[in-house]
Amino acid sequence: MRFRRPCRPLLWLLPACLALLTGCAGVKVSSIQPSDYLAQRRADVLTSGQLSPATRESLRVMGSEAKPCLADAAACRTALRSSAGLTDEQRLSALSELWAREAMDQERAPATQPGQAVDAWLESARYAWAYLFFTERDPTARAFEDRQTQVRDYYNYAVQQAITGMFRYRSTLSEPLPADLDALQGDRTQWQQWLLTMDLSGLRQPAHRVMPQELLAATSLTFSGLRNIYRRDGFGAELVAVFPPPPEAVGPDPRWGSMQGPPYQEALFPAITALLQFDGGTLPEVLSTQSLTVRLLDPYRQREVQLADSRVPLAGNFTSGYGLWLARSGFSTQALRSLLGVGNGIVRPQIYLMQPYDPSRRVVVMLHGLASSPEAWINVANEVLGDELLRSNYQIWQVYYPTNAPLALNHHAIRAALQETLEHFDPSGQAPASQNLTLVGHSMGGVLSRLMVSSTQGNILDAMTMALEMPARTQRQLRGQLAEYLEFEPLPQVRNAIFVAAPHRGTSFANHRLARWAANLITLPFSMVEQFADVTLAIANAAPRTGKQGLFRIPNSIDNLSDQDPFIRATADLPISSFVRYHSIIGNDTPKLPLEESSDGIVPYASAHLAGAESERVIPSGHSVQEQPQAIVEIRRILRSQLTGP
Repeated sequence: MRFRRPCRPLLWLLPACLALLTGCAGVKVSSIQPSDYLAQRRADVLTSGQLSPATRESLRVMGSEAKPCLADAAACRTALRSSAGLTDEQRLSALSELWAREAMDQERAPATQPGQAVDAWLESARYAWAYLFFTERDPTARAFEDRQTQVRDYYNYAVQQAITGMFRYRSTLSEPLPADLDALQGDRTQWQQWLLTMDLSGLRQPAHRVMPQELLAATSLTFSGLRNIYRRDGFGAELVAVFPPPPEAVGPDPRWGSMQGPPYQEALFPAITALLQFDGGTLPEVLSTQSLTVRLLDPYRQREVQLADSRVPLAGNFTSGYGLWLARSGFSTQALRSLLGVGNGIVRPQIYLMQPYDPSRRVVVMLHGLASSPEAWINVANEVLGDELLRSNYQIWQVYYPTNAPLALNHHAIRAALQETLEHFDPSGQAPASQNLTLVGHSMGGVLSRLMVSSTQGNILDAMTMALEMPARTQRQLRGQLAEYLEFEPLPQVRNAIFVAAPHRGTSFANHRLARWAANLITLPFSMVEQFADVTLAIANAAPRTGKQGLFRIPNSIDNLSDQDPFIRATADLPISSFVRYHSIIGNDTPKLPLEESSDGIVPYASAHLAGAESERVIPSGHSVQEQPQAIVEIRRILRSQLTGP
């Protein structure tokens, strides 16, 4: 049988027929990783530099793509505004993102005028504002949508860039910013084609109310040394204002103060949240207006804010201002200079308010230890400020004092500084801030804190009188000179105290050769020595009674920490006010020893322990126990318990 060869053209058609039978897939599917999924859903101009999937989708709906749109951005934005195939939400959110991209391009362009980038940021904020508050659905209806979170971020970032940009280039304003903040309230300023009205009614400024030197974006600041950055999500740009020291803070360096001027300083790096509110009650009015209000608010005082017809959470950053203050303070070298009594050291206590004074919040007063500064409380203060309940009920005051001075002098000076600060901010003494003070002291600061809640009842002066042989007249004169330093009662405003690694009965470490060598390096400033010149002469001329040592001389701080020091021994068992609840936090660096014989390496447990404490927490740690997470948790627990206790 013979077979005919198939026709060659039919062979050519065979693959095509097979393709028709099997089907040519126009859509293919593959799996992606969760990270890729999130990147595809949430990437945008702020996170990746590329337009978001939502904006690219809107461009395709109107017959365009990202690349040609960005090539002629002005024409693309015009087409978006008039496209009939998009909802208001799609159109406005895409326009906000495109204007943000335009502003970023303007900021990168070397020849760009400052006003061009700011104008673009204002347009981005305007369209985000319109999307958030003037479309058919209100923000609560879109609460779980990624797109609303993106548009909120466009608004917040645009507000941040616009306001800091205008502040940075304020010299280009037709009417330069005034030197006094009060003059800005209600001020109407022209910026390019925009008319801005300033609203500072929600802002608590420092008492001297001058214009800040800098206005920084909190999101642009990173810190080493802080365990956490605490902030609150919401609406508004998170900023840090940098104010100059008040004019009365005179001295070699105005940051440290001198023997002149007040002993307190209100927050010079306060947190601020900024909002831009565009005029208009309808969507067309918002999109056509050239008028807006710049609102500056205190995120400590306000958790929510009314925007259009919605009440929304107010954003806030509670760490950046504190971190910036510490980073610029120079405390680490200043504390050592103060200890050694060399130039530019402080000679009296200074009280730093971490936030602008708030009469409705209780005050936590923190006192550092020897050769230290407010940096000792870096993470303690930050963790308190990061706790929403504590932040709503407390404000922190940091005491910075010269640790070369004797305990008696520092105690007297810190008491006076606290009283003067309280009387300045609350002359009537009726505000919650003037009542229920909490003292938190580490090491020497713990000893000073205990003295401030104790009563001498005449015992120290009597003991000194018995220790020295002198004529009755000289004795009376000496008692009068020393009474203000050696006779005291508990501070009436204090209701709680936390003693951290405090050597209430001194420490033998201060007697060691290395400590004595360090003590010999310490020099008291002349202004301190001068205060006690007559006292020193009187004691020098007095003869000590047999077997007894005079209780008062001019020791330095290391002398005072010795367990053999007369002052520390005389004050070790002073009664603490019955109105004060006190707590102890103690480090233990010798776990193999019985608790009663243990030590944190410097302070023995027997010295730090106080009978009658409401609580005592022993933590495996060296002397810097306040930086341990367990200690911070304990401090937060105590502060929380005070809010519900009697």
